[in-house]
Amino acid sequence: MDLRDRVHELMPRAREELAELVAMRSVADPRQFPPEECRRAATWVAEAFTAAGFTDTHLADTPDGSQAVVGSRPCGRENAPTVLLYAHYDVQPPLAPEAWRTPPFRLTEVAGRWYGRGAADCKGNILMHLTALRALGDDLPVNLKLVVEGSEEQGTGGLEAFVPEHADLLRADAILVCDTGNAAVGHPAVTVSLRGMVNVVVSVEALPSELHSGMFGGPAPDALGALVSVLASLRDDAGNTTVHGLPDDGRWSGAPYPAAQFRADAGLSPTSALLGDGEVADMLWARSALTVLGIDCPPVVGSAAAITPRARARLNLRIPPGVEPHEAARALTEHLIAAAPRGVHLSVAVEASGRPFRPATYGLAYHVMAEAMQTAYGTPMSRLGQGGSIPLCTVFAETYPEAEILLIGVEEPQSLIHAPNESVAPQEIADMALTEALFLRGYGDPPG
Repeated sequence: MDLRDRVHELMPRAREELAELVAMRSVADPRQFPPEECRRAATWVAEAFTAAGFTDTHLADTPDGSQAVVGSRPCGRENAPTVLLYAHYDVQPPLAPEAWRTPPFRLTEVAGRWYGRGAADCKGNILMHLTALRALGDDLPVNLKLVVEGSEEQGTGGLEAFVPEHADLLRADAILVCDTGNAAVGHPAVTVSLRGMVNVVVSVEALPSELHSGMFGGPAPDALGALVSVLASLRDDAGNTTVHGLPDDGRWSGAPYPAAQFRADAGLSPTSALLGDGEVADMLWARSALTVLGIDCPPVVGSAAAITPRARARLNLRIPPGVEPHEAARALTEHLIAAAPRGVHLSVAVEASGRPFRPATYGLAYHVMAEAMQTAYGTPMSRLGQGGSIPLCTVFAETYPEAEILLIGVEEPQSLIHAPNESVAPQEIADMALTEALFLRGYGDPPG
């Protein structure tokens, strides 16, 4: 039986186990979900990889309080290369439950896709690893190491701090960072550019307490109005992000992202206006982008005819390769302070940051991956940018400068990661599992 047939036979087990994992509400924020949920998920992952031949799998405490699953599986061959497999078991919060068509923590099949929080990001990638390893069985010509992170979605840097302090534990010749994905279902890709990010909380204080809007409105400073004014300064009339001091004219040189495809992927109508004056790929992968993640202010229902004394917002700034996070944080902070209207006090707190990343694309691992994807999918591998951020990639590159880092995974635009109704195409799990199995076999026994 060949690898493709083995993967096909393993898919019912993959679905069953993905359902078990999705049912664990492993949001790494104790303010929202019990920490025991992450512990359950970590234990499940450790036991699953132990059963897949990893002999020393264990939970490792990281500096942010999360636990990473760490392990290794030697192949017993002299001078065999080592491959590190990465994924994360923590997930984004489900957001508004009423926005989901299916229960967020119950894997549910709808129209051939599997829905549930984490089904793609990133529990689907965990099952991709397991399915690839099970398909290979004992036919493994490489040494394997494993790290499955427990707080990636929170951006609190637990594993980023852990890796340099335990460099030998995870040292490898090639690192598969499986937390990205393909251009579309059936169209394989490797990610060759990641945007970095800076998260800040901007707070505005205007008054000691609420004041009657009729008796004091007009001359009295208004915290919420000031915050709205400040946030409006972060985009121009065309919708470009405009943070003073940051470039806004980058151009993407890789595979294009047609506007019609982007509209379809985002669930927009074919005539919807898009923001910015660049191509879609420019706006996504080569320029900075500011998103308002949340605002603390009085809700509409229950609000009074009163001036708001204080308000705050959480902002996410994505930055392309070539822009350093500390530079972006300084520029954003200075922009926000300068945009504050008179009469209010504005402060900015940097919450988290991560550097952009651009891996090398000329080594043996890259070429073996291209061949594996061609075989698995029957179509050539493309090179994509990724608007999201994975700060750990920079840490890997700095800690293991000789290692090749490949960013792949089961996610694609229809997955709607981080949003309600996240889903995964089961064929992507199967095809990427086959890709990984072919890669591990080919990397250990390269031609010629």
